[in-house]
Amino acid sequence: MTEQERPRYMISVAAEIVGMHPQTLRIYEAKGLVRPKRTPGNTRLYSEADLERLRLIQRLTTELGLNLAGVETVLRLEDELGKARARLERLERELRDEIRNVHKQYKREVVVYRQEADDLPERTRWTSTG
Repeated sequence: MTEQERPRYMISVAAEIVGMHPQTLRIYEAKGLVRPKRTPGNTRLYSEADLERLRLIQRLTTELGLNLAGVETVLRLEDELGKARARLERLERELRDEIRNVHKQYKREVVVYRQEADDLPERTRWTSTG
């Protein structure tokens, strides 16, 4: 778990930080737009990542005028894009590692061959006229 994902803010604090009413956060959670962690006593704890998501929801609804169904679609697409990026980064890392391994094998298996002048066909030999 990254520092960004570490749960730390109770609902009242999280609501104050993002400028929303705690009931709004409960509604967003009920709709699946945000998923705060829970303590063993069932207290919601919001992370920095949750707060960023709440700020995005706020921008989408106030600045762009999206309804919650539109917000849900945007967030789902954002989540899918994040997963695709993570998968792409993993595949790129694996590919770089594989290329590095192939290059290591070249260093062991490839031997430079230089053809001696006596082995060259007559027409490709350099001769001096003089």
